[in-house]
Order: sequence, then C-alpha cells, then structure tokens
Amino acid sequence: MSLSRRVAGLLGAAFLALVLPLDAAEPEEKAAPAVAEAATPAPPKGQTLADALALADKNHPNILAARARLTGTRAQLDEAHAAPFSIFKLSGGVGIAPELVGTSAYSPDNDVSLSSGVALAWRIDLQGVVPLWTFGKIGHLWEAAEANVKVHEAGVEKERDLVRLEVRRAYYGLLLARDGQVLLRDVDKQLKSAEKALKEKVDKGEGSPADLYKLQTFASELDIRAAEADKFVASALAGLRFYTGLSAFDVPDLPLAPPTHDLLPVERYLEAAVKYRPELAQVRYGLSAREAQVHLAESGFYPDIGLALSLGLGVAPEIDDQINPFAYDPANYFRYGAGLAFQWNLDFAPQAARLKQAKAQLSEMRATEKLADGGIEAEIRVAYAEVEDWQKRRAAYVKSVGYAKKWLITIQQGIEIGTVEDKELLEPAKAFALGRFNTMNATMELDLALAKLARATGWDAIAPDGLTSK
Repeated sequence: MSLSRRVAGLLGAAFLALVLPLDAAEPEEKAAPAVAEAATPAPPKGQTLADALALADKNHPNILAARARLTGTRAQLDEAHAAPFSIFKLSGGVGIAPELVGTSAYSPDNDVSLSSGVALAWRIDLQGVVPLWTFGKIGHLWEAAEANVKVHEAGVEKERDLVRLEVRRAYYGLLLARDGQVLLRDVDKQLKSAEKALKEKVDKGEGSPADLYKLQTFASELDIRAAEADKFVASALAGLRFYTGLSAFDVPDLPLAPPTHDLLPVERYLEAAVKYRPELAQVRYGLSAREAQVHLAESGFYPDIGLALSLGLGVAPEIDDQINPFAYDPANYFRYGAGLAFQWNLDFAPQAARLKQAKAQLSEMRATEKLADGGIEAEIRVAYAEVEDWQKRRAAYVKSVGYAKKWLITIQQGIEIGTVEDKELLEPAKAFALGRFNTMNATMELDLALAKLARATGWDAIAPDGLTSK
C-alpha cells in the first residue's frame, strides 16, 4: 500500500471524528479578524525539492554506478582510438658475452674451448605496423565504441530519471503526511474541547452518555492515527535522507500545492519522448552500435595493409663485428627497414559465424526498438490519462468543498435561529471535512501523476516542485 493511501486512511478517520463535536464547529466566516498589519513571515527552513534532486544526483549510488560505467566506456573509446596505431613492440636486454674473435669463415674459438674474457652486451629492437587500409575495420570499431558511450550517457540519464521519481514520491508523501499531522492536531484540539463541553452537559443531565462514549472512542482512535502519521513522516524523511545522502535533510514547513504546468495535447508529450526519453536514446545508439558491429564483422573477410617499420641495435664489445653483409651477426648490428606489409586471417568459416551472430544481434535490437516505441507510447498515454483523471477529481473535490461549506453555513444559521435541529449539522460537516481531505490527497496524487508523466517522457521540467502555488 502506498504512503498516500495509508495516510488517506488515517486522515479519513480523523475527519470523521471532526464531525462529532457539532456545537464546537464554527464556519470559516466567523474566524478572528486579521490584524491591521501582518508581520513579514520568516522564510521557511529546510531544503526544497530542487535541493533534494540535486543532492540525489550527486550522491545516489545508482547514479554514481551509472557514471562509473560511463567512465569505463569512455576509456574503451580511447582504447579503440589508440589501439590500431599502437601495434609496436620494443624488446631488448643486457647480459654477459664471452670474448669471441674471427669471422664466419675462420675463428680460433670453438664451442668447446672459450677464452676467459667476458664483457657486458646489450640489444634493443623496435618493430611495428602503421595501418594504411583495413577495409573499414578501424572506422567501424570507432563507430561502435562511440555509440556505446552514447548508450551509457543515456543510461546515466535513465538512472537519474528513476531516482528523481522516487525522490518526488517521497517528497510529496512527506508534505502530505505533515499536512495530515497538522489536520490531526486541529481535530484533536476540537475533540478535546467538544469532549469537555459534552461531559459538562452529561454531568448536568442535559446530554447523552452514549454520545460522550462515542466521542471518547473516536478520540482514542485519533491517537492511534496520529502515531501512524508520525511513522509515515519518519519513513518518508528516512527515504529522502538516503536518496540525498544528507543525514540532516528536511523540507520546508509549507503545505503541498498543485502543479503549475498546463496539460498539453498528448501528442506533445509523445514528441518530447522522442527527444528526451533516455531509453529511446539508448535503443537508437544501441542500434547504431549493432550496425557498426555487423560492418566490422564483414570487414573481417579482408586483409589489413600497413606500413611495417623496424629498428634494431646490438652491441657486444668482446665479440668481433662481422662486416660481411651475408654473415649473420646477432651480437653487433644496426638494422632498420620500412615497407608495405599485409596480414590476412583466412579463418573464413569462423568469421562467417561471427557475422551471423552480429546480424542476429542487430535484428534483436531492431525488435527492441519496436518494443520500446510501442511500450513508451502506451506508458505516456497511461500517465497522461492519470494526470487528466486527478485533475478532474481535484477540481470536483474543490467544487464539492465549496458546496459543502455553503451547506454547512446554511445549517448553522438555521440552528442559530431555531429552525433546524442540531443533528442536521452532521451530514454537511462530514461532507465538508471529507472534501477537505480528498482535495489535499488529490493534490498529492496530481503532483505524483505529473511526475510520472515527466518520467515517461523524459521531460523533467514539467514535474511539479510540490510547493509552488498556482
């Protein structure tokens, strides 16, 4: 059961209790006159919904994890850019070489008897290839890596949208629960006043003991509902503090207000989803990545052509340098070279299987695209209908409260002049009380419904701030 509906239950009971002290209720027109010059109210303390969203974006673990994954894919893109031009190998070493003299034709030394002289020898060799033509392997690799980065960028926004919705849900719920606490305190105050007055009448023999017991029963139930309201406030506040990562997070002491966004035709939100919804962006970029992988697999059937480079140097002072160019000398040398080279993997059967896999993954992504388009459109239409529903409900509740108030005032005036009995006040008082609660609950539900529409479209700016009055 959601927080709003549980709060609705406890406040509903409180409002039912409100109608019992019939002679204690007074219409709003009889309120104390306002002072001539009201003092300037102090600014409310606490963090706003915008603060909560900013803190959650900075501290929520899911968003942090998504950003870490994005950092990893960006590193993969850097690797893809650098790897094709880093096919170079540098090798070398240092060791002890014995003294060897002579040439390849004659040497006084042999492999059995060596002279006793030794010295350090060292060598270093550099070899590599600069790709010139790969039949699209490098370009398609870059396209796939760049699309993967875009997918994870949209993934960060997706996690952010999900967290924003949960933050708003907790924020609106907290404001509603605290509004409920205020109403419960008002009801409790009126109940105690009515109980005192009714008890005095019973003691004088002018009242019914049954009415007193009924009133005391509802007063006891009100204490239970007040404890539940405290629990709901604590739960919502704990959730907000987890989302924001701020242990001292709290909200301003202001009532929940309806959204200021004017609902547009549903087609505008469908268009917005194409532009803003991160899941659709993920599908689009995922499709680009799969297409690049298919092209990459196709290019695997062709060779790679590049510029081969080599450079080597070996120095062994105790070994005679062989000046004959046809004599192999692994000890003393200086070599360099450059030329065209190619490499062709002839594993055509495995490559054909890899191409088939890439095409299958592309087909899967295209099916996912259709599913996402249809599913998100349905999600938007459902969220849009929910906003319309709560707009109509709230408007109807506001209207009913106005009628109930007029009804209540009419009955009270009749009671004052003696044309209406006291018991006739029950129904209008009940309608007025329940209408006030229904209006407050509908305001929270409307805020949440619009937040869901913002999540469904990715158009976060339309979500209400929960505090701005229209």
